[in-house]
Amino acid sequence: MRLLVVEDDPRLANLIARGLREQAYAVDVVGNGKDAIVQAAVNSYDAIILDVMLPGLDGFAVLRELRSRGMRTPVMMLTARDAVADRIMGLDSGVPA
Repeated sequence: MRLLVVEDDPRLANLIARGLREQAYAVDVVGNGKDAIVQAAVNSYDAIILDVMLPGLDGFAVLRELRSRGMRTPVMMLTARDAVADRIMGLDSGVPA
């Protein structure tokens, strides 16, 4: 299974990727929204782990762009935000319930 991790904190990205690789996942890591869109366009992923608070394009904008391109790859969003409005925005952006 091939995964894309989109996380701007290098320590956290490395920790997530290392844990997934230890479970035999193939993992690509990018640190911003623009690179995430490029990677998702040129590679086929089984799932994407997407941070909400990214430099430039945030995770919501990245997900909306991927969905507008017809990509239906499952996405798990990571965030420290806990407001109901943020959860609604994630669902409206294309995260399955």
